[in-house]
This record gives sequence, structure tokens and C-alpha cells, in this order.
Amino acid sequence: MKTVIIKYNAGNIRSVQFALERLGVNGTVTDDHEEIMAADKVIFPGVGEASTAMQYLKERKLDKVIAGLQQPVLGICLGMQLLCKHSEENDTDCIGVFDTPVKRFQSPVENLLKIPQIGWNNITGLHSVVFEHVPENAYMYFVHSYYAALGADTVAITNYVINYSAALQKDNFYAVQFHPEKSAEAGARIIENFLNL
Repeated sequence: MKTVIIKYNAGNIRSVQFALERLGVNGTVTDDHEEIMAADKVIFPGVGEASTAMQYLKERKLDKVIAGLQQPVLGICLGMQLLCKHSEENDTDCIGVFDTPVKRFQSPVENLLKIPQIGWNNITGLHSVVFEHVPENAYMYFVHSYYAALGADTVAITNYVINYSAALQKDNFYAVQFHPEKSAEAGARIIENFLNL
């Protein structure tokens, strides 16, 4: 099995590689179209800002490559948001796999929750094969100021300021807002479940 991690000028690739290595899998980091399309599994990670990331993807036509992939794809954090249709972060049109808007947390003054959300939070309403053997209310590690709204593709929910999509799934595309590579045993299980699809 060949697993590829898409390289596109957005951080956290090393932590994803390490998570794969802990599961005995070697992840190839590449932005080569042919290599990505030939992979058995594709991971689309990301930390950073949406418009800069999308510009980089479009310049290299990686947005079209990603949208056309037929094998299982896992978007992580910014990778999940870029798979949605539009982000409020610098008014950015994204790849559009998920017909879901990405919005900025609006924290009311009386609410002491800080933006960005940084730290552990639980996920509920799990209904996807990637959550097999992951307990309801499992805690995952989050770092983000923007969130994917709830919608038809929501397969897990988290509450921070409001309820939002902790995970999305549509056809061969799976995406999580949290960082499974930093989420201990439950996160490792999600990565393993994805690799076993």
C-alpha cells in the first residue's frame, strides 16, 4: 500500500509522518500529480491560512488533482476546511468537495472561551467507518479559529461556542477538524481505520 501526504506549503506534515511511522506505514510527502493519483491512500493535512494555501494549490493545479481523486482521502485541520466550498478566512473559495461553508468563531463577550480553540475537546455523534472502535465522547486535540458548519456530510460534532462539524465524509473523502496525529490512542485509531479502508 502506498500512502501519500500532499505537500503544499502548510505545516504539520512531519507530525503526520511520525503518526504513520508509529503504525508501521511510510508516508511519501509529494506534490507530484502522478504520484498523488497513483497512491492507495492520500492524506491532505494542513496548518495555516486558507487563502495562501489555496493560492499555492491553484498555482500548481493541485486543487483539481485533489477534487478528482477516487481513492480514500483524509483531510486534516486546514486540509478539511480547504475541502469545503468557501472559507470566511480572507473570503476564500476552496476546493468544494463538501458543500459546507467554513466560518469564523464569534465568541460573545460574556463567553470566556478563547479564539482560537486550542486543546482537547470531545467529539460526539460519530457515524463513519473511520470512527470504528473510537468511543463516543472521545477527546481529540484541536487548534483552529474557523469551523465547518453542520450539514449533510457531518459525521461527528464538537461544541465550542456552537456545535460544528468535527468530521465530514462524502464518498471517498474523509475530513477531520482535529489533529488525529496529536490525539493519542483514539487519534491513532482513526488514522489506522482510514489506512484500512
